[in-house]
Amino acid sequence: MAAKSLREIRRAAAAGIGSRRCFSGDAAAAAAAAAGVAEGKVGGGAGKEVNLFTAINQALHIALDTDPRSYVFGEDVGFGGVFRCTTGLADRFGRNRVFNTPLCEQGIAGFAVGLAAMGNRAIAEIQFADYIFPAFDQIVNEAAKFRYRSGNEFNCGGLTIRSPYGAVGHGGHYHSQSPEAFFCHVPGLKHLRTLIPWDKETVEASVSKTGKLLVSHEAPITGGFGAEIAASITERCFQRLEAPVARVCGLDTPFPLVYETFYMPTKNKVLDAIKATVNY
Repeated sequence: MAAKSLREIRRAAAAGIGSRRCFSGDAAAAAAAAAGVAEGKVGGGAGKEVNLFTAINQALHIALDTDPRSYVFGEDVGFGGVFRCTTGLADRFGRNRVFNTPLCEQGIAGFAVGLAAMGNRAIAEIQFADYIFPAFDQIVNEAAKFRYRSGNEFNCGGLTIRSPYGAVGHGGHYHSQSPEAFFCHVPGLKHLRTLIPWDKETVEASVSKTGKLLVSHEAPITGGFGAEIAASITERCFQRLEAPVARVCGLDTPFPLVYETFYMPTKNKVLDAIKATVNY
């Protein structure tokens, strides 16, 4: 389990955007750990608790170390990224494999699709998920459909697009959105945050034991992925449910700056929903 929450990492990063000192200790540890994994010095089933930032940094080190056709790119990626997740990569693997791009999300995604179609491992970063919408056509109509429309002659299966989403702590409506539901609706894309495919069997086993389910996410409640989970579990576990599936989600409004706490599915809202479900 992550030692620090993603929100804690984001808040610290937002306070130090542009600073090379931000997370310098964690970055050094991540690079050392990644090198150890690549050399076979770490592993064997022995887990080590790390925060999410360190885990991402390690994974990128391993990807670049084990596959010479892997490339990492995006806005500010070359100097370590605004969240410092790519710290140390350019120094170790060179700026031909870890590099900055122009501030053009459709260009980042389009380049990534082409790079992957040529047999490379393209790891593209969209700095904030809020910025991903200009690249929607490249992701939804190009990347997701490339194999299908070419009759399996071409594919861009080596493409990974990574982007942080959710509240950063007073980021306003252009740095706080959770657009995952848009992409979960697209055949051909895999949402690696366990959403597409999502683990129905584990949730079903839990509901079979408790007879209850509460789903929570920061995205607006209407059309959110929580509705898909609720519908699927209702279909599969209807006779085992002892209460309606509850949802605690964001509001159907733009993400507010001043009223972020009012908008968010806070622990008090979750607790109230748990009590209502248990006492149904």
